[in-house]
Amino acid sequence: MPDSRIKNEEQYNALIEKGYSKEKSARIANSPEAAEKGGRAKPYEEWSKEELYQQARKVGIQGRSYMSKKGLIKSLRTN
Repeated sequence: MPDSRIKNEEQYNALIEKGYSKEKSARIANSPEAAEKGGRAKPYEEWSKEELYQQARKVGIQGRSYMSKKGLIKSLRTN
């Protein structure tokens, strides 16, 4: 039975199969940017600190307000 809290069930299941945790898979599958296809998103290094902060907020990264731009990028890539 599909989970109504997951916005992109197909992506969620693919991430689980790759070995991602359920929590991380749900965060990625529920992120509006995650559904974009074709690699159109610019690399994190080209994002402003504010854009990185807002993305970290969307995916629930703790301690984001204390992070530098470099720290936000690292956290977004590892969470």
